[in-house]
Amino acid sequence: MAIVGGSGYAGGEFLRLALGHPNLEVTQITSRANAGDPVTFTHPNLRGRTTLKYKRPADLEPADVLVLAMPHHEAIKQYDHFSSLTKEVMIDLSHDFRIRDPKLYEKFYEEAHPRPELLEQWVYGNPEIHKEELKGASRIACAGCGATATILGLYPLYKMGVPMPGKDVFTTVLMGSSAAGAASSDASHHPERSGSLRVFKPVGHRHTAEVIQEVPAQVGFHMTAIAVERIRGILATSSVFIPDGYSERDVWGAYREVYADAPFTRIVKVKKGIHRYPDPKMLDGTNYCDIGFELDPETGRVVIITAIDNLVKGTAGHAIQSLNISRGWEETLGLEFSGLHP
Repeated sequence: MAIVGGSGYAGGEFLRLALGHPNLEVTQITSRANAGDPVTFTHPNLRGRTTLKYKRPADLEPADVLVLAMPHHEAIKQYDHFSSLTKEVMIDLSHDFRIRDPKLYEKFYEEAHPRPELLEQWVYGNPEIHKEELKGASRIACAGCGATATILGLYPLYKMGVPMPGKDVFTTVLMGSSAAGAASSDASHHPERSGSLRVFKPVGHRHTAEVIQEVPAQVGFHMTAIAVERIRGILATSSVFIPDGYSERDVWGAYREVYADAPFTRIVKVKKGIHRYPDPKMLDGTNYCDIGFELDPETGRVVIITAIDNLVKGTAGHAIQSLNISRGWEETLGLEFSGLHP
């Protein structure tokens, strides 16, 4: 397999996971700025794990699996070229092919999609929701990290009809600095300059389009993204209202029903101790999504709390998970790391 744009966060994280995957062998990795240099020049955590060197994108050879970890719009621009190099599977980590409806894409990305005829070929890479469609898929458009955290928290409730109809949903997404441009390569990232509290996007965040597309509800979704002083991690909180007569048991039941066979979603609902809610610090390097909730019985408001590592479950991890499903391999293959504590 080959990784195009391997010097960025997403490409490096995909390589890290692929090196520990028994069925994957990365034979090529490209970078315009670092061609000829060892991969460990930009990913020092992989010292001793690989002897790969970056090659120029122009020197890329055909591969069974092609992972596109490039800035947004690059996959669209070079789609025909990349298709000629892909024998089996193409995985895109950018936003280029996530949105199926060209009108929805244009609304949130403020431009017409350059290749709308291609959109129906791609499966949205959220394995918890699209497992059946991913089986045998040859084109996988991996979900956005903020969208992943939000969707996984909301989807079961709306799938099972628990929330009150007609009530808009407001989500706040706290993002580590690596969430800004995780799919970019050959770029200068300075996580230490993120600041302790910085709004990425108060309204109209592009990941809202994915929530609208994936959550089965005729309501308005509103997302605010805020940067926090972490490099990895996302913590999303969403508020929904449940009708009179519904209880915490109904919320529990929705998650259990929808995620019964989802190996990487965990419901965190603990009544005592210091680890009662999802915490992205516990998920660094893992492919897990932890979901918790709290119900205010007086108002019927349910606050849903979702935590992920944006570079794994929000990017490279669910790409590996989607690839596993598409190839008919065990879904958890290469993703078994359980995290660190403390």
